[in-house]
Amino acid sequence: MPSPLNLRNGIITFDHFSWLLEHADENPADLLLGEDLLQISFFGGQYLLDVGWYAAAAPQGRFTVLLVGNQDWEHPLRRLHTRQIAQLPELINGCIDWLHQHCADTRPLLHVVAGIVYNARGEVLLSSRPEGKAYAGYWEFAGGKVEPGEGELAALRRELAEELGIRIEAAVPWLTKIHSYEHARVRLRFFRVPPDAWHGQLQAREGQQWRWQEPGRYTVSPMLPANAALLNALAVPTAFSGSLHAGLRSADGAFCVLPPDTPHPPPGSRLLSSLADLAAAAPRGVRRWPLVRSAREVALAAEAGAEAAVWPVGDEAAAEQACTALAEGVALPLVLLPCDAALAPRYAERWLAAGAHAVVQG
Repeated sequence: MPSPLNLRNGIITFDHFSWLLEHADENPADLLLGEDLLQISFFGGQYLLDVGWYAAAAPQGRFTVLLVGNQDWEHPLRRLHTRQIAQLPELINGCIDWLHQHCADTRPLLHVVAGIVYNARGEVLLSSRPEGKAYAGYWEFAGGKVEPGEGELAALRRELAEELGIRIEAAVPWLTKIHSYEHARVRLRFFRVPPDAWHGQLQAREGQQWRWQEPGRYTVSPMLPANAALLNALAVPTAFSGSLHAGLRSADGAFCVLPPDTPHPPPGSRLLSSLADLAAAAPRGVRRWPLVRSAREVALAAEAGAEAAVWPVGDEAAAEQACTALAEGVALPLVLLPCDAALAPRYAERWLAAGAHAVVQG
């Protein structure tokens, strides 16, 4: 599965489901303690995806995947069958894709801010949700709802003071995510708080736990679904040099994004690509970083599951367009690549202050 999904009683990820598949034997009934394998709710329970093993459905039994709306089990929106447990991920993903193409969460957006607080070692702060709240015990980046008439930064300062007892002096906007929970549809604006921009002694003012975690190496779980998608993004470097034709390289040289015409990119590498190439199969073990030139293309790259996107900026009009897109919020790390050396001194600070993940130095 492309990302963790909301279960009525927890979270299922692709890794967890793979474990289930690996431990299945010739008789799935021995593995499943009951009929239901899993049931996933979407859009506040308006839609349910149910997967079960039904021994009476066929001479040797079979798995059935049902997608229903408004508890109407007599008239499912989708009904799929297989006798091969290894085919279930494909059938489940197909139902989820169909749901997102044909149905929409129309509930009002709840505006929420969250802070990614750094320490001097480059670690980020995660805290658990306290008892009495939805998803109690799940780990998240601290934050909360923006009250009417309140600015985002003011809300972030208030929430982190109330939850953790720390004072936020400054914060930089980063990613914006829209996520549908069972209890609400939220618009999450994430801010990065540098180690020298907060003060105070961390406190568990709501009885929660907190942990410092190295980006890309997290030891706490389960993770709040809306936060999980950006955990790996935090490990993407924030300083690059290079060009469109030479590719990009991180400041320490350990992270490279290869130019588009690279023959036979090695497994584990990143490759600059056109947005259209995201629909094609990438070379084995290679992640494509699409080149985008508008807010719409940034959104399409995020919908396609890209790890990050690169925006080549050729003139002042494009530079202003990038500023506007960042101010409105982007859902994945956006790297700005000035193609004109004169643009970087004029716009780099504005782009970063508006939420750019990095600005490439020539």
